[in-house]
Amino acid sequence: MRNIILGLIALVFLPAYMSGQEIKGKILDKEGLGVPGAIVAAASSNSSTDTDIDGNFSIKANVGEMIKISMIGFKTVSLKATASFMTVTLSESKDTQLDEVVIIGYGSRKKVDNTTSITSLKAEEVSQRKVLNASQAIQGKAAGVQVISSDVPGSSPSVVIRGLGTAIGGRSPLYVVDGMPTENINNINTNDITSYEILKDASALAIYGTRAANGVIIITTKQGKGDKVTVEVESFTGFRNPLKKVQMADSNAYARYTNAALGTATFSENQPVNTDWLDAVTRTGTYSQNNVSLSGSSENIKYFFSAGNYEEKAVLDGLNYSRFTFRNNNEYRISDKLKITQNLSFTSANSAPKPLDAFTSAYKQSPIVPVRFSNGSYGVSFVGSDGTAGTAGSSFNNVGNPVAQLDYTDEEQRSITLQGGLKLDYDISSSLKFTSQFNGEYYSWKKYNYEATQEIFNTYNNPGNLSTIVYPADKNINSLERGRDQYFNWNLSNYFTYNKLFGDIHDVEVTAGMETSVRGGRERMTVIRRDVNANSNYWSLTDVDYAGTVTSYKDDILNETKLASYFGRFQYKLLDRYLFTGTVRRDGSSNFAKDYRWGTFPAFGLGWVISKENFMADVKTINLLKLRGGWGKLGNQTVPLNNQSYTSGLSYYLGGSILNEGTTINSLIDPSLTWEVTEETTIGLDFELFDSKLKGSFDVYDKATTNVILYTKPYLTSGITDPTPAEVGEISNKGYEIALRWDDKISDNLSYWVGGNFSNNTNKLASLQNSNISPIRGGNLGNGQFTKQLDNSSVGQALGSFYVYEYAGIDAANGNMLYYNAAGEKVVQSELKEATDKKYVGSILPKSNYGVTLGVNYKNFDFSVDGYGTAGAKVYNGKKAQRFSGENVEASLTTDFWTATNTTASNPAPFNQVPVASTYYVESGDFFRVNNITLGYKLPLKEGFINYCRLYVNAINPFITQKFSGFSPELNGDSDPYGTQGIELNAYPTLRSIVIGANLKF
Repeated sequence: MRNIILGLIALVFLPAYMSGQEIKGKILDKEGLGVPGAIVAAASSNSSTDTDIDGNFSIKANVGEMIKISMIGFKTVSLKATASFMTVTLSESKDTQLDEVVIIGYGSRKKVDNTTSITSLKAEEVSQRKVLNASQAIQGKAAGVQVISSDVPGSSPSVVIRGLGTAIGGRSPLYVVDGMPTENINNINTNDITSYEILKDASALAIYGTRAANGVIIITTKQGKGDKVTVEVESFTGFRNPLKKVQMADSNAYARYTNAALGTATFSENQPVNTDWLDAVTRTGTYSQNNVSLSGSSENIKYFFSAGNYEEKAVLDGLNYSRFTFRNNNEYRISDKLKITQNLSFTSANSAPKPLDAFTSAYKQSPIVPVRFSNGSYGVSFVGSDGTAGTAGSSFNNVGNPVAQLDYTDEEQRSITLQGGLKLDYDISSSLKFTSQFNGEYYSWKKYNYEATQEIFNTYNNPGNLSTIVYPADKNINSLERGRDQYFNWNLSNYFTYNKLFGDIHDVEVTAGMETSVRGGRERMTVIRRDVNANSNYWSLTDVDYAGTVTSYKDDILNETKLASYFGRFQYKLLDRYLFTGTVRRDGSSNFAKDYRWGTFPAFGLGWVISKENFMADVKTINLLKLRGGWGKLGNQTVPLNNQSYTSGLSYYLGGSILNEGTTINSLIDPSLTWEVTEETTIGLDFELFDSKLKGSFDVYDKATTNVILYTKPYLTSGITDPTPAEVGEISNKGYEIALRWDDKISDNLSYWVGGNFSNNTNKLASLQNSNISPIRGGNLGNGQFTKQLDNSSVGQALGSFYVYEYAGIDAANGNMLYYNAAGEKVVQSELKEATDKKYVGSILPKSNYGVTLGVNYKNFDFSVDGYGTAGAKVYNGKKAQRFSGENVEASLTTDFWTATNTTASNPAPFNQVPVASTYYVESGDFFRVNNITLGYKLPLKEGFINYCRLYVNAINPFITQKFSGFSPELNGDSDPYGTQGIELNAYPTLRSIVIGANLKF
């Protein structure tokens, strides 16, 4: 009773005694140096601050109140506030999963309490590799994530998470940047990223419903910290060249080979010109970036400003790209309960594109043709009576001059992306918080493309400037294409978060809310005019007869689409080791018919932290052992939709006379058409061993996509000819993932790490319902041949599989290429039957992806290496397979080809026939590439104007091992597995870069 009375007295008088006051102190590391950026929080007073550059802090709190001090890399400390100046020394943390926090969508969670499969990458892992798009930087760093990158300036890589789950629907993951769902992240400066979370399994993804089937990537950008203003500057410059070149035949070897193919002596075998066309269209590429950021905080405001400028002169001569980014993130603490966060980003990008088929033209054009003739005109493929190229003679191939192709291309593109949002967090009570967030995104793009039609005609037809071939008078002198594209999207979410610990053993967190997402009506317009006045600036036209010069006008306005959603998540932890997560989201999409707009997407996850059990107490080698598993259902609403088509001008005859002319419906509508549905089951194990030096995870998953939408043929009796989208297929992805990393500290001056990940995925079109699929024939080579097919025969095959004839070797009697027909017989090209003799021979999708990383820190030096590889993919040598008469060939073909005296040659006899698409051109896409080597040095500065300076050198893509005989086995193409993805044709080469840069802090 006495203790109860004293406790009541204390409760009455303690608030008066412990009035809020300013608590001051300093946070030190074990060396006695100040720790900047540490978070100091007083829970009861609901106040927080960050330490300044010297480790000092000042916070409003009560004497005796518990103060929590946390900082990445150090163990969290809680102690009572004192009236006197506080000095706190932090000890280094092993950075175990017990302390790490991951973003999980509409909230965050300690990694040890998470039941789902999430890969979390830190800021330095994303920004270390100096690339334009942040997704390129994660290549090889996350198990189960395939990144097919391209070095075309401004391009977006393809990201595939746990296999491809759709055939013709949207394949890209959902990006969520500071709460804003967006299509890509080309507008984000990687230096502004603080965390990059990849949500991989359905249990983690279900909170995003119909947009989550391809995975979700959550990006959080930086916020202000520190009591003082901190200025950070980074500047780097890089130099780029193709990583690999293909040795082409020189002019004399070309002449010998082509003469043999023609059976004539058309070309002299002593050529005066030997043009290296790849060298003629490329240059040493240069790129540079300059970033500056300013950040800080006060008692009620945190602020962050950044600006970055990127400039690139690409390896393809004349292709230039630039991007300017600006970001402002602010946090305002209005009161102890109310916090408002604001973010704004602006990006302006400019590019001067050049046609990528210049690479193919450089590959195919004959080396006997000079870049320019002696009279100054562009060299073209005319061969004279002396067997050399000249301004007169007969044309011997249809390849243009790739240098002229670049010089005549006058195109520019400009875009502006504006993203911003406001987030309100209100603490209703110590356990209940309300969050409301609005984000908007505006995008505007425009371009022009000027073509000097008459001048180009004269270049290729009158190289001698004799005007022997007259340009048709009724043709355009020139043409100018102008285009624009713009949209505005917005997103509003409101949700409650309840977190409470009951009886010290029941830890409950509940999140519930609603969301509205709107993709605004998109306007696309293209206008082509003829005979405009030649001008150095085609953004502004003067003295143009607008109506009379328009030859083409296209104005598309895409419908606005809306998504309404309700979501909830329940997370429960019992005795700090038994975990349960339940998620449900209900989405309604305007993409579909009224009765089929709503769908429910549930998921659950279970976890068991085995290492916290009593029977594990004496196991010293295991620091963490957690078993987890889950199931969930996801949706993909980016799918082909119903489109009613009409055919007009139809004539019906009766007795030889037209009875009626009219319009008829020419397509069927499936009113039940809705999203594709993905269900996934996964089991995973997380562990840390040997004082947390070894960390790792292992996952196994089974993912099936049903309701896969494909185009089907209508019944013949319907009188309808257009195919109709229908839910007729199922796609399967099964695989496993392994990730390991060893971190060790030998001494205070020496530490190192070694890590790697490996993932295996089996992808296939599992089944089709009884439907007659309208075939998709893709991978067009531009010579009448296609290389990919999706139809009823594709069941059991991986998506994007090559569908070609099987090469059977060389006929020793005449050197002709032979092929297997359906009966297994060897036949010549003319005897092949497309309907029966083609076969599936592998996909562009690799069966395995893997990445490795290692690094060493010694005193002020740091050194690291990252690598990435794939196995099991097939790629197609499209440039080699597209060859027509008179075009150049690889040097290897000219050194050992069939002749009557060399019947055992490794290459067939020279030929001029258009080759069929066959396994002769299908090659292994396996490769391993060192993605990045970094060497850095921190200058030992004393306190002054510059507080930190690190100088570094990066080698990006310095080495590769590959089986492919072409330029690069990493071929993103148009990002479509049934398009040009995986085909080296008009492809930009992978580049090797050397970068020199510096990081400064003031």
